Amino acid sequence: MRYTPLCLFCILAATLVLIVIYLKHKKHFGTSKRKLPPGEMGLPWIGQTMEFYRAQQKNSLFDDFVQPRIAKHGKIFTTHLMGSPTVIVNGANANRFLLSNEFKLVISSWPSASVQLMGKDSIMEKQGERHRCLRGLIGSSLGQAGLETLVPKICNLMKLHLDTKWKGQDEISLYHATKVLTFSIVFECLLGINVKADMLGTFERVLEGVFAAPINFPGSRFWRAKKARKEIEKILVKVVREKKKHMEESKKEEEEQGGMLEVVDNVVLLVFAAHDTTSFAIAMTFKMLAQHPYCHSFLLKEHAEIMRSKKPGDQNLTLDDTKNMKYTWQVARESMRLFPPIFGSFRKAIVDIEYEGFTIPQGWKVLWTTYGTHYNSEYFEDPSSFNPSRFEEHVPPYAFLAFGGGPRVCAGYQLAKLNILIFMHFIVTRYDWFLLYPDEPISMDPLPFPSYGMPIKITPKLF
Repeated sequence: MRYTPLCLFCILAATLVLIVIYLKHKKHFGTSKRKLPPGEMGLPWIGQTMEFYRAQQKNSLFDDFVQPRIAKHGKIFTTHLMGSPTVIVNGANANRFLLSNEFKLVISSWPSASVQLMGKDSIMEKQGERHRCLRGLIGSSLGQAGLETLVPKICNLMKLHLDTKWKGQDEISLYHATKVLTFSIVFECLLGINVKADMLGTFERVLEGVFAAPINFPGSRFWRAKKARKEIEKILVKVVREKKKHMEESKKEEEEQGGMLEVVDNVVLLVFAAHDTTSFAIAMTFKMLAQHPYCHSFLLKEHAEIMRSKKPGDQNLTLDDTKNMKYTWQVARESMRLFPPIFGSFRKAIVDIEYEGFTIPQGWKVLWTTYGTHYNSEYFEDPSSFNPSRFEEHVPPYAFLAFGGGPRVCAGYQLAKLNILIFMHFIVTRYDWFLLYPDEPISMDPLPFPSYGMPIKITPKLF
């Protein structure tokens, strides 16, 4: 019997389909022999993604998505998100196990849009030794000597901002003001790069697409973000080239270009990590102080004491001054516990993981959440109440995760801390203030932010 080419093609295609079905069945059969965490996968491919997104948009991911599944399945459960089977873990022990085994059992797993916009040469995409090397370079600029140099620079920039943007005003959008400041601090104080007109707006467009669907169609959010990323890249590459002119060491053109792209990618990531998250942390700290006047008055005494230790006319702070802001940092940490700047983050299993009697198969995603410990009475008594003094006591490792944990703990943690403490000092010592919308809701897009920008009424203090 002779077969036509079309017939042969159909036979071949049918054979391939059967092979694929067999391999998938075999893989599923092999997985089914292991004890997977309990849970529900939802619809094919879509899984429970829509429920996840709806809860995220309402800023109720923990209450509406995670907590009901913990109640039904326990602290570790299976779901299906964004095309991947996903295990969600909760609790300090799970956080420690997962985050301390970075590069050994799991690796960071960011969405495709995030990788494209932050850059494949950023530290978030580096693994193992290269990650440690890049982290060491970032950490060296934020060591003791680097921080001592940074503090007066941040102070001067903040005083300039208050003198030019706040003076003569009676109402300020606190969230927007802190975004402008944190952006300027990263560029001018840390990197020595002058902020050019509309750089902030361009960066904002990049950040808007970080968690968008990676659809590069004209007019889409991701398309706008990619376009803004190219604009930022042009600006930063020019700045890096100018700085390299002052270096005596010469390099080959391709090495120079590769090095510049790595710098650009990590600057974009640094702005992303420090920008919205620090601004949100400051806004929530002010919200908590407004709702708890006793804490505000206690915090004010701490800063009045620092001012009394200064010589007349000396308004600048030192690194030691920030170390003496112990209660202020307790207030900030408690605010971040109640209102985490990040919900958590995804990892991908690079081997089969045995944990708590369950198997997390290689290739599956794993999601840890801040809320899974921040609102757990096992670690924080009466977790829904605002109580800064709880941070006077020992907090169990991996229970407070506002800055993540393990090898990928936020590299800019010390910079964020300085921004928060120094900003708090200048505002509470210079202004009386109150919230215009005490019950302002929190929105998500995709990171949390005060829906109205946290407007505050300000009145200069008389000295």
